[in-house]
Amino acid sequence: MQQGISIILLASGLSKRTGSDDKLLLPYDDKPLLQQSINLLSALSAFEKILVSTIEKLKHVKVPEEIKVMLNRNPQRGQSESIKLGLKLATGSTYMFMVADQPLLTTDDIMPLIKASRQYKDTIIYPTIDGSPTNPTIFPARFRNELLALTEDRGGRDIRNSNPDSRIPVEVENPDNFLDIDTMKDYYRLFAKEIG
Repeated sequence: MQQGISIILLASGLSKRTGSDDKLLLPYDDKPLLQQSINLLSALSAFEKILVSTIEKLKHVKVPEEIKVMLNRNPQRGQSESIKLGLKLATGSTYMFMVADQPLLTTDDIMPLIKASRQYKDTIIYPTIDGSPTNPTIFPARFRNELLALTEDRGGRDIRNSNPDSRIPVEVENPDNFLDIDTMKDYYRLFAKEIG
């Protein structure tokens, strides 16, 4: 295991809440939402960058060479499957899990989390908006086995919640940038912000 952060972009979801559309392929700023997240991942400074996605999604995007790709052939198993696949490639001492449906995030939004993880080693770091947790979340390697034990559509929320003495929230400076596109209504909010 190497010292440094492995950033894992989870991009295998079935988009159940957006109906028949694959939300990660919906356009924003002339690019699929997934491409926006890949570009952000590429721009971040990290020991290691990993993308977990499906063959179909990867047909619509360009992935820079420095990003390792892990194919998820069983996305129906839920987010836990993507987490496990990402961890198979991860060799860092810390893991940051990003979701691919936060197209407004910038490097300036992410860096306070990475800095906090360097300051508070061996601690779960996560952003909050008015005290409510959001993504992305950083886990130290000591939680690797617990992450690998996740099942179905369970993310790291349960691990975070069950370790109150090993977590530090970071209140975000730009809450709007953390908009998570879960539904078509959320997607339309992207364009409402531009108009507004």
